[in-house]
Amino acid sequence: MFERIPPPFSASPRCIPAPPPPSIRAFRALSPARKTSIGTVTTPIRVASIPAAHPYIHAITDPQLVRVLPDPPVPGAPDGQWWPPVAMTPEWLAAHARDYDVLHVHFGLESFSPAQVRAGLDAARLAGRPVIFTVHDLDNPQLVDQAPYRELLDVIVSAADRLVTLTDTAAAEIDRRWQRSSLVVPHPTLTAGTTPPARRHDDGIRVGMHLRDLRPNIDAERAVQAMVDAAQLLDGFELRARFEVLMNERVRDDDAAARVVAAARDSAAVQVRRTPYLSDADVEQWLSGLDLFVLPYRHGTHSGWVELCYDLGVPVAGTDVGHIRSQHPSEFSVIDLDDPRTLVDAVTSARATAAVLPDDGRLARRRSERLAERQAVRDAHARLYSTVMTEVSA
Repeated sequence: MFERIPPPFSASPRCIPAPPPPSIRAFRALSPARKTSIGTVTTPIRVASIPAAHPYIHAITDPQLVRVLPDPPVPGAPDGQWWPPVAMTPEWLAAHARDYDVLHVHFGLESFSPAQVRAGLDAARLAGRPVIFTVHDLDNPQLVDQAPYRELLDVIVSAADRLVTLTDTAAAEIDRRWQRSSLVVPHPTLTAGTTPPARRHDDGIRVGMHLRDLRPNIDAERAVQAMVDAAQLLDGFELRARFEVLMNERVRDDDAAARVVAAARDSAAVQVRRTPYLSDADVEQWLSGLDLFVLPYRHGTHSGWVELCYDLGVPVAGTDVGHIRSQHPSEFSVIDLDDPRTLVDAVTSARATAAVLPDDGRLARRRSERLAERQAVRDAHARLYSTVMTEVSA
């Protein structure tokens, strides 16, 4: 039986998530991190992962225990593009039944209709292959209208042999909506670099927000206006704060991008900067210099930004949507984009924390703990694959 991996640091009292229902199964981290023997398996378990080429998939996979099949080429798409995921189609799953032991679905369902998803699951089941679904998104960040996506969830959540999710509160929602239990496995670290250098505070506090390409769940214009209003309020505190907003040069909505730039035009404290697409290393370097990161979601479930900020020791101020604050509640402040005072509170709290908690090895210790947690997450996935293979074949 698995027990849940606890977060490395305790949650603050005001942000402790609701306890999970009794049906939720969880697991505890192995300490110290170690390799485990998964049943009697002597060769790597072959996983058809939807998708395969994604940083999260690499993070949860122990290459000594699990082999993830590469994403099949997508007809007409550039090299390296995995969507729409060919490996989710019934034709591919049937033709390659001898090549995989487990089908593990993560992202990309929105590429298909409910009937197409059901056909893919039926093909895996006909081949005798178990299906695991990790519920990353209960609301899809790529969509405005959630009704079609919820129909897809109704299909796969009901049909999958096992469910995985990232937080206790998400598991509780899954239990309420579908009466199904989930294995709760926290999001592992995705960073591969060394511990970032300590930040300097002699030039005031730096608050950052990255709007990327303005995908549908980003409330960009309201967030920038909240920054402008918060900067005005902070003048009364005699606290020097600089707000940096990054936005890709290529975005999904040029008119929305123009409104974002215009919203900050009259504020000396808020700078909007258009950039080319930044590499992961570039993003980490930028984040490492911040005292606070702002996450302005309209809707969502979990966030990789929160994980990256946690690794870098950067607190997050975000809207209270989905289960994002349950990922690392001790370093997440809830803000209301219509009330700039909430952002002011988050800024002053981040500044006070930075003043009393200088980096005296704290991030290096966190880095070590996160690497140990990642190995436990990998062990848990390999164990889950082995268990579900035995259950389905029995």
